[in-house]
Amino acid sequence: MNLLIIRLIIFAVLFLAGLKLYRMYRQWKLDHDDSMADDNHRVEGQMVRCAWCSVHVPESEALRDKGEWFCSSAHRDRYLQERQSDENE
Repeated sequence: MNLLIIRLIIFAVLFLAGLKLYRMYRQWKLDHDDSMADDNHRVEGQMVRCAWCSVHVPESEALRDKGEWFCSSAHRDRYLQERQSDENE
């Protein structure tokens, strides 16, 4: 009878230890996946809208001038020319 109780206690301790290890692994896996998703999101960067053509481009590829974002230097120049001509009229 004593041997049966000892075996039951050992089994319960091993089961609880295994359950605890599984929960720790699952939490580590979730944290690891979240950090990988954050890294991927940071690489992509934020999207900004071109003031001339309204196309969205990554901020890292966009040009900024006088508080406005542009997808290319040609659109920046056209936008600034039109803005100057509007101010002169």
